[in-house]
Amino acid sequence: MNIWMHAGSSVLAAFLASFVEFVEALTIVLAVGTVRGWRPALAGAGAGALLLLMLVVLLGPALGLIPINAIRLVVGLLLLLFGMRWLRKAILRAAGIIPLHDEAAAFAAEMAELRAAGQAPPRALDWVAMITTFKAVALEGVEVVFIVIGVGATSGMLLPAGFGAAIALLLVIALGLVLHRPLAQIPENMLKFAVGVMISAFGIFWLSEGLGFPWPGSDLTLPILAGVLLATALAAVQRLRARRAIEGQGP
Repeated sequence: MNIWMHAGSSVLAAFLASFVEFVEALTIVLAVGTVRGWRPALAGAGAGALLLLMLVVLLGPALGLIPINAIRLVVGLLLLLFGMRWLRKAILRAAGIIPLHDEAAAFAAEMAELRAAGQAPPRALDWVAMITTFKAVALEGVEVVFIVIGVGATSGMLLPAGFGAAIALLLVIALGLVLHRPLAQIPENMLKFAVGVMISAFGIFWLSEGLGFPWPGSDLTLPILAGVLLATALAAVQRLRARRAIEGQGP
């Protein structure tokens, strides 16, 4: 029962986190392909994906040489930092303190910047396009790699976590091919809220385990931690909204 629950939570956490990152990378790849051509855009994206594959191949076997408690401690800290960063931004956006992330606006801004850079000469390599998509895929993908390894490596669930990330990648690619535009209709802030809660819950769980303080009930604690984090985050949103309303009524 615990194994299946942990496998399911690993798949879901890796899927949601990867989906958000892949959508952001896809927005840049689509913008580059639309403005400067699909060949350099896909070449840069492919090079970024190859770099990520090499990173996974190198990091995977190395994990077996590190004591499990040390892995749990480091991974727990990293996941907590990732999760709390996403959760903080989601809370601020939900409270109206910072604007919601707009993929359509990001797409338009990226296209304007690429047009300003000018077109490459005929038959020349378009380094601007290639470097832009390479950086997008590599930078967003590095977060995916570390989250997948963090979610999966600490409990022998690397394969389920990788499966969740792979499903997210295939889904984003399929949506990109069908829609051929940024996935602006996806409620990204809601996704980041959920991802922030889940990744933070994993981080707290493994940080405590790495410090030598096992949780009563083991994996059954994860839904409880997520529930507490969600309730706390929603309360923070309400409090921030109330404070903004009071400040808006001031002189």
